[in-house]
Amino acid sequence: MVLRFILRRLASGVVLIVVISTIAFGLLYVGGGDIARRILGQTATAETVAQKTEQLGLNRPLYEQFVDWVSHAVVGDFGTSWFTGQEVIQAISSRVAVTLSLVIGATLISAIVAVLLGVWAARQRGWPDRLVQVISVLGFAIPGFLIALGLVIVFAINLGWFKPTGFVQFATSPSGWLSSITLPVIALAIGGIAGVTQQIRGSVIDALRQDYVRTLRSRGLSANRVIYKHVLRNAGGPALAVLAVQFVGLLGGAVIVEQVFAIPGLGQVAVTATNQGDIPLVMGLVVVTAIIVVVVNLVIDILQGFLNPKVRLS
Repeated sequence: MVLRFILRRLASGVVLIVVISTIAFGLLYVGGGDIARRILGQTATAETVAQKTEQLGLNRPLYEQFVDWVSHAVVGDFGTSWFTGQEVIQAISSRVAVTLSLVIGATLISAIVAVLLGVWAARQRGWPDRLVQVISVLGFAIPGFLIALGLVIVFAINLGWFKPTGFVQFATSPSGWLSSITLPVIALAIGGIAGVTQQIRGSVIDALRQDYVRTLRSRGLSANRVIYKHVLRNAGGPALAVLAVQFVGLLGGAVIVEQVFAIPGLGQVAVTATNQGDIPLVMGLVVVTAIIVVVVNLVIDILQGFLNPKVRLS
């Protein structure tokens, strides 16, 4: 049953990746303009541009180019960058860990803080509830780059607790790595906390009205045990769904945060490749991002199935 559940999710994930790749490929090539001249520069002769176009295979029909790209992509060969000559998979693999460390860290912080704030607001109501809602609205309203710049000004420039820019590999210095990702992770997490907190708050309030909660309380269980062992288990499903959406949103937010903190992650590669029109590199980024999203949603589906067997059976 569990294996069938996972296989169904994987199959739908593969279909999603194929659809996204097909749409992205078509949009990039149709809207790419004169790619060969962009690579060679405006001073290149027409003959040189024609040779470059033929070398890249851009003179072939679009469906032939797509079939050729797919035949290589399915075995992990995404080609080489048109501008740097570096293999696409190498350019991405050297940076994906950096971005994932930021996004995963921000997601964990968002989940922990959102549970604490959401439960506190649901249990206390009154002014704590209103305070949490105000905090959530502010988290939604303030742009991520402003939060990042504010953190840099306060904690890096004025207080000097962290370096304003740069990234340290974990293998080089674990403490340096932690210091270099602290502010970027917090900048990402602040926006993510808002949505999950509201979902936790609403789910806990609904769960507290259920008959099983009154039964548990009548048996003498402490309020904390009822909340954190039973209520959160039932309220966790919708919150996990929101958390998955937040994870995907944080991947996009990481592009801006990495620019602010000069972190060499996927964001820098994506911005540069898109501006240059480096289609092989952009396509590699699209596929890798889609795979990450599929894996995250699969993990969330498994967790939801664990929390709620009805989800697994459906």
